[in-house]
Amino acid sequence: MAIILGIESSCDETSAAISIEGKIYSNFIANQIVHEKFGGVIPELASRAHQQHIIPVVHQALAEANIKKEDLDAIAFTRGPGLLGSLLVGTSFAKAFALSLNIPLIDVNHMQAHILAHFIEDPKPSFPFLCLTVSGGHTQIVLVKDYFQMEVIGETIDDAAGEAFDKTAKLLNLPYPGGPLIDKYAKTGNINAYSFPEPQIPGLDFSFSGLKTSILYFLRDQIKANPNFVEENMSDICASIQHRIVSILLRKLEKAAKENGVKQLAIAGGVSANSYLREQIQALGEKNNWEVFIPKFEYCTDNAAMIAIAGHYKYLNGEFVGQDVGPLARWTI
Repeated sequence: MAIILGIESSCDETSAAISIEGKIYSNFIANQIVHEKFGGVIPELASRAHQQHIIPVVHQALAEANIKKEDLDAIAFTRGPGLLGSLLVGTSFAKAFALSLNIPLIDVNHMQAHILAHFIEDPKPSFPFLCLTVSGGHTQIVLVKDYFQMEVIGETIDDAAGEAFDKTAKLLNLPYPGGPLIDKYAKTGNINAYSFPEPQIPGLDFSFSGLKTSILYFLRDQIKANPNFVEENMSDICASIQHRIVSILLRKLEKAAKENGVKQLAIAGGVSANSYLREQIQALGEKNNWEVFIPKFEYCTDNAAMIAIAGHYKYLNGEFVGQDVGPLARWTI
């Protein structure tokens, strides 16, 4: 019986989870509110907060699963990609803890783990399937052929979709994190109130820098004519911008599915918690008679359950690393 402790510390959430034979028994996350007043994640503050949170969340994860540290068979940790200082805290803790218990270490790619979150609970996709991974730092279409055989067939050539949400929220003077607030305001807005251009990028790649510039200029011109424009039209602005970001994502995902003959679609990453994206990918699946897989909200944002489940499958394959392993700020799938 494999009991795995998963540790996630790639950005601004410190998380620990316990997997027993591939089933998640606990998943604790400590958020870092210290970044709110800065309107974004401050790397140095993030790494310090990880140092404060990592022991308490590991203790909680063990207690909730009714597991003693001596029961652990391996420790899985996020090696990258992410903020180097944040990764260093998680990596160092995992190495020291594993060394003290004389158990193996398992390094996990953060983006692969987001995809493998689909194997935490039923229903689970079968191979091959396409996964749209969308977060503040990444936007990718991944052809998933096996648990660790994955091919990125489309990705952003500049900014990520999550960054487009975050920068838009900042332009609208919404507090950090702004992405969920755009989703909230958009629920009562008109998606056709304002029109924003769709980048004409060939193939399956994405681009969001031009859209961000278009939004910036649009708001500048409207506020010049009416200083209260944003406050008076917040819902319509959010709905229109959110609609354009999601339409860009799903148009490329549909193209990828048809080109590759794949009839199972999944979404992963922080932006996959967006209610409009979840609604629209379901509609896309119904239109084409494709199966769609959407993770629970708790497994969309950064969490250790996905690290533990990835660790479970690597444990079964005997894929371990030594004590000389270090964090990787950039690490492709």
